[in-house]
Amino acid sequence: MSTTAAFYFDLASPLAYLAAERMLHVFSGTDAMAIEWRPVLAPDQSAKRVAREQVERRARELELQPVRWPEPFPFDSSLAMRVATYAASIGRTVPFAQAAFRQAYAGGHSLEDPDFVLIAAAACEMHPTAVLRGAELRSTTERLAQNTAEALAAGVTEVPAIVLGELAFLGEDAPERAAAHVRGERTRGPLRTLQAGSR
Repeated sequence: MSTTAAFYFDLASPLAYLAAERMLHVFSGTDAMAIEWRPVLAPDQSAKRVAREQVERRARELELQPVRWPEPFPFDSSLAMRVATYAASIGRTVPFAQAAFRQAYAGGHSLEDPDFVLIAAAACEMHPTAVLRGAELRSTTERLAQNTAEALAAGVTEVPAIVLGELAFLGEDAPERAAAHVRGERTRGPLRTLQAGSR
């Protein structure tokens, strides 16, 4: 089992939302493997290619709340992702990301609006003043840029993605395929094996 594991996400991606809703459950049986949630800024076109009907159908299959699409969609997630990066610095990445994803795709609220970002932050006991200050720190912006660069170097060309050691699992079903790999099962789907020295 790899000792290096990361889940890369952008709050603008509804496919990352679908994956995030399953992450904790899917990996609960893999020897309690800890996976770090890492905020990144994904390419804008990844959200534009999303088929809404496919996302809505998949949410029904997963028995999630009906998808409500924010307006505009896709939205600018830069503020929300800086807040997610700040949340990581205080150990609140997962609860903030889950709350923010649900604001966007269960509540239908654009995370371009700072009010909805702050509502998500409040849901995991993050003070609004500290959140806004943290989001504007140079160190926060630099950390987000570093995460994004590291993701690209690891073969992450779309979100959601899970990187386990030298393997990158891409796409909405990445949690299941990555967990299967950890269990030693054969998997299919977008997968990149990194070359030596590529990271």
